[in-house]
Amino acid sequence: MKTALLSVIAALVIAFEAQADGVRILNPDVHFPEGPIWYHAKLYYVEYDRNTITTWDGEKNAIFWTQKGCGPSAVIPTARGEFLVTCYDNGTIGRVAADGKTLPPYTRDKAGHRFVGPNDFAPDAHGGIYFTASGTPGPVIDGKVFYLAADDTITQQAADVHSANGLVVSNDGKILYVVETEGHRLLQFKIGKGGSLSDRRVFVDLDDLTRNAAHLYPDGVKIDSKGQIYIGQNPHDVKAPLAGTIFVVNAEAKLLRKLTLPSPGVPNLAFSPDEKTVYVTALDQIEKSPYQGKLYSIPNN
Repeated sequence: MKTALLSVIAALVIAFEAQADGVRILNPDVHFPEGPIWYHAKLYYVEYDRNTITTWDGEKNAIFWTQKGCGPSAVIPTARGEFLVTCYDNGTIGRVAADGKTLPPYTRDKAGHRFVGPNDFAPDAHGGIYFTASGTPGPVIDGKVFYLAADDTITQQAADVHSANGLVVSNDGKILYVVETEGHRLLQFKIGKGGSLSDRRVFVDLDDLTRNAAHLYPDGVKIDSKGQIYIGQNPHDVKAPLAGTIFVVNAEAKLLRKLTLPSPGVPNLAFSPDEKTVYVTALDQIEKSPYQGKLYSIPNN
């Protein structure tokens, strides 16, 4: 009885601390949530293990779209009011109408290349969208970066990325940052005409950034209006040091601060319109289906 009472008290203390820190659970039952984005007063995010795009309107969560076998990893609105979704499992870029109707997907680039493990999106200021294809899981280094231009042409812009994952365009439109998950680092490329990429280099090694406290597996990346870069992660061990931590760095790759969540996996995030809140897709169960997780909000400070 005493042990049970102590457990209840401990749980209440944890809940109070989370509330005191401003951490809120917006959805306590999500199955591998990923790729969130704020659009038209709603948060859109995917659930990989449920094959859905889900929305949160400030009060409730609702399924917007579903497709068996997709294995979605991210969602993004387009300039014409549709949505794109990276279908990691079936190797396509899904297209969804504004009303949730499924449209014909993109299946290959201009040269006929297929997409192996489509993962995440990053829009630019020209109506184009970069997206990653993670490549073959394991030691093979065959991840790629593609560019979907405003005219619907898809071209491959980078290759040989070890598990290409999250990506984001700098505020001045000159740099594309790309997560190389199995390399434990964030790469950067110079953006040229027509979405071309050049001058590849390592922007920051997450293991070095944390003084090798543990092997970190970066996942999603976002940039705020100040140019600060937020890097999410998905550890291979729920008890790994620094699990549940989002790292915030500046343009010189200097660590500014950390955001810490109660769940060990914090793969991706999105900002509220005023950037005062960060919405975080999180995982508690990282090793097997259904990849139980949560959707959080946390003050951006």
